[in-house]
Amino acid sequence: MADSTSPLVSIIVPSFNQGRFIRRTLESIFSQDYRPIEVIVIDGASSDDTVAVLREFSAAPELYWVSEHDSGVVEAVNKGFARARGEIGAIQSSDDFYLPGAISTGVAALRADPALAFAFGDIVKVDADGGELSRTRLAPYSLEGVLSMATWIPQPSTFFRMALAKSLGGWREEVAYAADTDLWLRMAMRAPARKLDSLMAERSMHEAQRDSQRARIVRDYTLAVDSLPGLPTAPRRVRGAARAGQLLMATRYGTDTSELTRVSRLWRAAYAYPPLLRRYPFYALLPGGPGLRAAGSRWARRLGLR
Repeated sequence: MADSTSPLVSIIVPSFNQGRFIRRTLESIFSQDYRPIEVIVIDGASSDDTVAVLREFSAAPELYWVSEHDSGVVEAVNKGFARARGEIGAIQSSDDFYLPGAISTGVAALRADPALAFAFGDIVKVDADGGELSRTRLAPYSLEGVLSMATWIPQPSTFFRMALAKSLGGWREEVAYAADTDLWLRMAMRAPARKLDSLMAERSMHEAQRDSQRARIVRDYTLAVDSLPGLPTAPRRVRGAARAGQLLMATRYGTDTSELTRVSRLWRAAYAYPPLLRRYPFYALLPGGPGLRAAGSRWARRLGLR
């Protein structure tokens, strides 16, 4: 899709030792039906075959790449922001992939509603060999929903206003393990967003991902919310949703996974944000509740009651 008024889309690809995946990442971008695009690959001096793959694509006029030492993914993304010229932006990991039509779908949503800060769609989770593991069916977007973890914003399927992202300073090093979520939240405090009913990207699930750094994710997410501009003066429900989300994030990624801790956090989250009670069955609020329910279901089947 392209016409004389089509906005330039800048796609930033931070990379480090993802030679196994980056060819497919780039192919998924260049095969899109949308133009104009610019693809900015910032590689952190990879020691695998990443650079060899990048050289294979060097003839593409839409591609800029550099391979040099950096301090990590936050610096890489921010180097991309500094170079990006597009009106619309995207950040695609070097081990994730766009599905056909993703860019045109994201651009169409942002052009249809100039008030939107960003738009995002569903994703497919795949294993290291590309085999499908699951698909998301994310709830419609709301600020409270994102803050309370009723839904989330996948980086691989998100397209955003570049000017707004730059005005907010891009990614923040102090929350490196939640940097993408931190930027979405800061943008969401400024302008509305939209969840699109479209499957737009694939996210690779493998052993080298940053998701394994559980304690750091909790630490950085907590700091991101605590320092979210505008939150202290936001409506009470929004502040409550934010506090509930911090507690739920600690349960999801925290190292203390005891049943009493889980239940305590859930009750505290519900106290901060009462609509949370509609999301969880009553047994989830009891110590050992899920186990008791599973045992009850087994006995019911044995007795022929189900």
